[in-house]
Amino acid sequence: MNFQQLRSVREAVRRGFNLTEVAHMLHTSQPGVSRQIRELEDELGVEIFVRAGKRLTGLTPPGEVLLPTLERLLLEADNLKRAGQDFSDSAQGRLSVAATHSQARYALPQVVRDFRAMFPQVSLHLHQGSPRQVAEMLLSGEADIGVATEALAGYDALVTLPCYRWTHSIVVPPGHPLLAHPGPVTLEQLAEHPIITYELGYTGRAHIDTAFANAGLAPDIVLTAMDADVIKTYVELDMGVGIVASIAVDEDRDRHLRMIDAGHLFEVNLTRLGLRRGAWLRGYAYRFIESFVPTLTRDVVEQAVVQGGRGVEEGDG
Repeated sequence: MNFQQLRSVREAVRRGFNLTEVAHMLHTSQPGVSRQIRELEDELGVEIFVRAGKRLTGLTPPGEVLLPTLERLLLEADNLKRAGQDFSDSAQGRLSVAATHSQARYALPQVVRDFRAMFPQVSLHLHQGSPRQVAEMLLSGEADIGVATEALAGYDALVTLPCYRWTHSIVVPPGHPLLAHPGPVTLEQLAEHPIITYELGYTGRAHIDTAFANAGLAPDIVLTAMDADVIKTYVELDMGVGIVASIAVDEDRDRHLRMIDAGHLFEVNLTRLGLRRGAWLRGYAYRFIESFVPTLTRDVVEQAVVQGGRGVEEGDG
């Protein structure tokens, strides 16, 4: 038994049993992948995959049982390699961070800048995607750290830790009727205007929808986007009222817009940091996390990863 055999099985499952893609991923040939899989099956004495001719079509019952053990073996092998690297040279290496657009654009820039100053020899890779994609990058090992508001808490294989709470704001052009209301804006007043906000599953959108639904309102959402800058661009064109994360609004940068606090309209959101359960983190990864959230010290994170803990604060939708 060898790790190439285990990787061939794992990638076959991840790539939807497409051995051409597996071969490309593992930098080998398709016959080579088939041979590795067959040799492992022969050694174990069971068939891991269901076959239709030469094609793999699914996992057999023994394959379903063996896959979690195989994943753990590969994870521990990766942990062993990282542990050795950590002791041999703690100032060099690679760190991969996956984050949603809002987190990458507004929450992480200063953290990334400070990290690069502390560890100039560490290659830092910042991936952007939807909350689901962030979770999938963590699960696949493509990312070491994930930062998102929604979805991360829904995966048992991930450990999630609370980072910070935030609210939404309304953005409108100067002179907009909502600016003339003497008191706090209500959902009814907001629903009178076309709305531009985040796509489903992004940046607290679930809380926006829930608030309107609970009030019996059906807002006219005319445009959705993944990024607050896109939302603000179309608000400037007077296409609608924007609802964005408060951290995405800057008075100096957004001089052509006006902000209205919406913290009383929508539930408070929670940004989470996600890690693979049981994964080994290099020393500089802990420094990155602590720079982002000072309360998440190495001791706190290590305890959570080992115990498989999840963020204690829920409620971000």
